[in-house]
Amino acid sequence: MIQDIAPHEYHNEWRPQPPEAESYVLFYRGKEVLVKWKGEALDFPRFSDLEDTNDSLWETSTYLFTIDKDRYYLLENIAYPLNDTYRMENLEIFRTVSPGYLAFAGITGAQLYRWYRNHRFCGTCGRQMVHSEKERMVYCPACNTMEYPKISPAVIVAVTNNNRLLMSKYANRDFKKYALIAGFVEIGETVEETVRREVMEEVGLKVKNLRYYKSQPWSFTDTILMGFFAELDGEEEITLDREELAMAEWFEREEIPVKERSVSLTNEMILKFKAGEV
Repeated sequence: MIQDIAPHEYHNEWRPQPPEAESYVLFYRGKEVLVKWKGEALDFPRFSDLEDTNDSLWETSTYLFTIDKDRYYLLENIAYPLNDTYRMENLEIFRTVSPGYLAFAGITGAQLYRWYRNHRFCGTCGRQMVHSEKERMVYCPACNTMEYPKISPAVIVAVTNNNRLLMSKYANRDFKKYALIAGFVEIGETVEETVRREVMEEVGLKVKNLRYYKSQPWSFTDTILMGFFAELDGEEEITLDREELAMAEWFEREEIPVKERSVSLTNEMILKFKAGEV
């Protein structure tokens, strides 16, 4: 999965230090990111690559995290070379590009970029927020409102019916591959209640014998995903929520069309069931 970057090690402790010449620059603009290509391999610019074209590069950076011994910093409003090496790319590239640890760095940085961008001003009094020097937090010096990064919990549900798995495709989304039932946890409900509610809302089915599988950080949607396997409880006729799903149907284990591995928890769960491991 996308967070599985071993032997590289991700360190998200808040330990800001001044950047060095070889520290990484992460620059985002909406749903795009600045990439420095090495042939077909992913890379990001370093401070040494951009210092000649940016006067305040060192002073305006925000520390994000460290992978191995390399530090990553968020930058805004920078100038970069206009050539085939440096390009703004859609964040969706991080689903497929390599090396994987840099793809993980790029999409994790994007989640932090969105949080900083959306918390420039106080939601209580409208004053400009200030970055804390002690922890990853921004605060309002006028009314003392404090904001920490928010992560949205969500579930992935593999609904099984003996030797069959329920698979679906999203409606009105760019992602067209097979998926499982999924949804965000609502205020006041447990994760288990979310599983039952989402399955009922999207396909009109009841489930039982919920079994937690594993979790995954999914920075594409600022989410922590929690995967469950659940057995069908009762009738198997599907009532499709066409606002959420384009299709949903039962697949025999041997006929599941998903073959290739990807970076998602959904993909891993589908392949686990197909291989008879759950």
